[in-house]
Amino acid sequence: MNIGWLTLLLLLPFVGAIATMLVPKAKGLLAKQIALGFSLVTLVLTAIVAIGYHRNGAEDYAETYTWIKAFGAHYALGLDGVSVVLLVLTALLSPVVIIASWNDAQNGRWSEKSFFAWILGLEALSIGVFAATDVFLFYVLFEATLIPMYFLIGGFGGPQRSYAAVKFLLYSLLGGLLMLASVVGLYVVSAKQGTPSYLLSDMMKLDMSQNTERWLFLGFMFAFAVKAPMVPFHTWLPDAAGEATPGTSVLLVGILDKIGTFGMIRYCLGLFPNASQWATPVVLVLALISVLYGALLAIGQTDIKRLIAYTSISHFGFIVMGIFALTSQGLTGSTLYMFNHGLSTAALFLVAGYLVHRRGSARIADYGGVEKVAPVLAGTFLFAGLSSLALPGLSPFISEFMVLAGTFSRHRAIAVIAVVGIVLAALYILLMYQRTMTGPVRDGIGKLKDLNPRELLAIAPLVILIIGLGIYPKPIVDIIKPAVEATMQHVGVTDPAPEIPATEGQK
Repeated sequence: MNIGWLTLLLLLPFVGAIATMLVPKAKGLLAKQIALGFSLVTLVLTAIVAIGYHRNGAEDYAETYTWIKAFGAHYALGLDGVSVVLLVLTALLSPVVIIASWNDAQNGRWSEKSFFAWILGLEALSIGVFAATDVFLFYVLFEATLIPMYFLIGGFGGPQRSYAAVKFLLYSLLGGLLMLASVVGLYVVSAKQGTPSYLLSDMMKLDMSQNTERWLFLGFMFAFAVKAPMVPFHTWLPDAAGEATPGTSVLLVGILDKIGTFGMIRYCLGLFPNASQWATPVVLVLALISVLYGALLAIGQTDIKRLIAYTSISHFGFIVMGIFALTSQGLTGSTLYMFNHGLSTAALFLVAGYLVHRRGSARIADYGGVEKVAPVLAGTFLFAGLSSLALPGLSPFISEFMVLAGTFSRHRAIAVIAVVGIVLAALYILLMYQRTMTGPVRDGIGKLKDLNPRELLAIAPLVILIIGLGIYPKPIVDIIKPAVEATMQHVGVTDPAPEIPATEGQK
């Protein structure tokens, strides 16, 4: 078996995780340096893969080998435009988190080196999830990502970390169990129609009855809705993100939760196109509820990290809305939104983490006047917040606009109501900034230190990309578009024709 690019990308972080764990416990600095080194090499190789990707909508960097012949499972990897973007996001956020979390694992339940090893393990499994082109392989990796995240939350979080980790695991396992039932169902359908195969390209050609397709769709969709997370399956996220370290929260919301929305595109639309159209009205309503409900709950939060977690529920509502609007503009916007949300939320969680680490509290009421004491920290926090609320000129604005425009062209009422979510976003971000950064300097804030060079180094690439892609998003959009067009063609929907106002003569 010749090792291809994607296999190399998958193995590198795994090897790094093992190397990190083999370092003696007394040499914590060496373990961190090894983890950072492997993550940076993975980032460089991912950049090479992304630059070499052929933007034609077809699967690229394909690797296919028989794995379990008895029921048609394969070790199959490949990339389309959607998976390339998420692969880059995964490779980018991993070294950023390692740098930002350099001193965050010293008081954990387990050794400091295990924290960084689990980060690399999660990176490897996430790369595998986004690159998998075999349904069974995807399911195995989908479930395997729960292991490192469970230990990252439960081993290195806040006082309620065990509760949060178990809640995260139980919700995710329930969704995975229903997906497993659908995976088995796909095998039964495949076996009845010839030689069974779990290859995505073969599964997309299956001829299913209407009821069968709908039931199998529901198993996948439920698992992805829990992962995304959508209301009413969202309650695990505020607990998990609130108790986890800031770096773990970035990986959770920036990478792991994207698996849910990625799965909706590749597997729900890809395997069950008719059932996806059938479920569209209900999914759009749930997405709209997520947008508004998440934003309203964010406004009422008294804890900074939980507030950011609820903003992500609102943002994921926009992403799901764009996917199930079933327009090329909405689907392109959603994919771009996944990338941009990863950048903006990572920046917001990390700066909030810097703040909480200095003050020793996540309660908003314990802050005030920070901008007078630590102006760089306050300015970075404001920038991250403005990015999160999709300020024009920053990258999330482009994707949010595309989602709303794409949804409006087919589902006007949903899009119009969703605009309220933008207004609420301005409220929860600006109120949080006002309460924590402005006003008189509160007790305990006067000796707060500003950002140090390491912290600035971690946040700098996120700031650069948020500004750069806000001005010129074309490079990523060009990668996404061919994959979106192929998906739209497979689902069998076309964009609504633009309405042309009637002239006086026509009237």
